[in-house]
Amino acid sequence: MRSSRWVHLWALLCGAAGFAPGSQGGLGGFVFTENEELVYNVRYAFFNLGQIRIKTYGSSMLDGHPVSFTRALIDSYSGVPFVDLHAVFESMIDHGMFSRRFMGKIKQDDTWDFSRYDFEYDRERVIVEMGAKDTVITSRDTVRLAGPCQDGMSLYFFARDGLLSGKTVTIPTMIKEKLSNTTIAFGRGRSSVEIDAFDYPIDVVEFDGTLDFVGIFGLTGYFEGWFSNDEARIPIKAKMKVILGSVTIELMEYKRAGWMPPRAAE
Repeated sequence: MRSSRWVHLWALLCGAAGFAPGSQGGLGGFVFTENEELVYNVRYAFFNLGQIRIKTYGSSMLDGHPVSFTRALIDSYSGVPFVDLHAVFESMIDHGMFSRRFMGKIKQDDTWDFSRYDFEYDRERVIVEMGAKDTVITSRDTVRLAGPCQDGMSLYFFARDGLLSGKTVTIPTMIKEKLSNTTIAFGRGRSSVEIDAFDYPIDVVEFDGTLDFVGIFGLTGYFEGWFSNDEARIPIKAKMKVILGSVTIELMEYKRAGWMPPRAAE
């Protein structure tokens, strides 16, 4: 299945060997907030390419484990040359901050191709199914696992939860139906960023990292992220390396009860 260009840019940014799930501080109650909705603009140089809209729904139990339901909607802007992309990514994320189930759908012409990951940790494996037209399964595969794993959506919340840990972590992640690794170095410290959506500098915590593979558009190597310096740890801005330079991803809208981006000290 052809993976979404932008959800993987952002998901790979957002993040375990030597880093037990849930050990980051147990802040799932803060990063998983029902009805949270965050909208990001994706920009290359001066060109706006599209949006990523990330939503958090309710929580429930899955096979005896507490999970939260999350969804990313990815759409290119109308009129962008050579780009017509529409995708939906859904994840059931364990409150220990790893993936339980994942579904990704991408519109190809007038049909939707999909991939599903069912993580069976008791059997040390993930079952991968791929197909077309929403329901027609065309292939199945099994990937061996050594422990808890992330998908593109769960990485986003994993990184929010681990932002203040100060650790450098290597994160096993299912991306493009393969098991890969992303290294994130939490602990670059506190700073401020300015983005178009707000008229004041935002108090943030920085981190960076590297990718150990080459993805779509030559996505590889070094990346940076800036998340809000508060309990919510909202991703504010990201930069990632691609073939022709770098892509910038910025928060442009949000819905989260009682939250405002923290103002940086003057």
